[in-house]
Amino acid sequence: MNSSQQIELVCPAGSLPALKTAIDHGANCVYLGFKDATNARNFTGLNFDPRQMRDGIAYAHQRGGKVLLALNTYPQAGNWSSWTAAVDRAAEMGIDAVILADPGLMAYAAKTHPQLRLHLSVQGSATSYEAINFYHERFGIQRAVLPRVLSLPQVEQVIANTAVEIEVFGFGGLCVMVEGRCALSAYATGESPNCNGACSPGKHVRWEQTPKGMETRLNGILIDRFADGERAGYPTLCKGRFEVNDETYYAIEEPTSLNTLELLPELARIGVRAIKIEGRQRSPAYVAQVTKVWRAALDQVMRAPDDFKALPAWMADLNKVSEGQSHTLGAYYRPWK
Repeated sequence: MNSSQQIELVCPAGSLPALKTAIDHGANCVYLGFKDATNARNFTGLNFDPRQMRDGIAYAHQRGGKVLLALNTYPQAGNWSSWTAAVDRAAEMGIDAVILADPGLMAYAAKTHPQLRLHLSVQGSATSYEAINFYHERFGIQRAVLPRVLSLPQVEQVIANTAVEIEVFGFGGLCVMVEGRCALSAYATGESPNCNGACSPGKHVRWEQTPKGMETRLNGILIDRFADGERAGYPTLCKGRFEVNDETYYAIEEPTSLNTLELLPELARIGVRAIKIEGRQRSPAYVAQVTKVWRAALDQVMRAPDDFKALPAWMADLNKVSEGQSHTLGAYYRPWK
């Protein structure tokens, strides 16, 4: 595999310390957002103000890294100018690429800043090469992030039929909803993650210690109840425990993380250009651990793809930071097909 086909490691940066940690541990790219609803991780305490953004870009560029800006929510008629202003700021600051979901915003970026590199967000829900090629031909999209619903043969078919670089999720939280189409959080809170930028916005979240245990609620809806000493997850509807037919369990999705480490040789073979690590809401310690493991794994698969093995120590380190301390290959591997 020649250097032009090396797989980029794209890591999350929810803060300036996380950005520096990712770059220091071997990330080729970091992705981040502004402190507003233009990005899909619009939580208090996360993301970058203009000064932090400039500092982060400078830090990454000085060390050979790239910075990708997530503008991956959907503007509405009344706030269009906030999203176009974000595109303008990104271009002025020297962002390496903007990750977009909204076609109107793509059209604005392509016309106003033709030199700005555009990536198609996973929030765009493009699962076919026909859709990706449309975005390329119409707006000049150069990379597309695939939703986490495709099998490896389907990913391979997409790559074989498009000139657009393909980025896939390699590690981190899963989403049972089709990316870009989430309705559960909006149903419970009246605020859409795709427009307001946050699934289970913090202002709707409540934690309460009760005689039955620690209860978590979203806009008054009981999401989960934890026993003393039990690890309590953030309350999202898809990962709550609910009573169904007199049985209480994770009725929609049991907390677990996607981990495709063992599939790296296959991902390299079919031509994946970038591996994305989920977790902008996670700590710099998480970013350090995951980036370190994936950097070592990618370096090994580039050196000798036929001899690659996912080391037990790597898997153990990743399981420590996985949701529910367990992992899955997700939709990539479907043995029943």
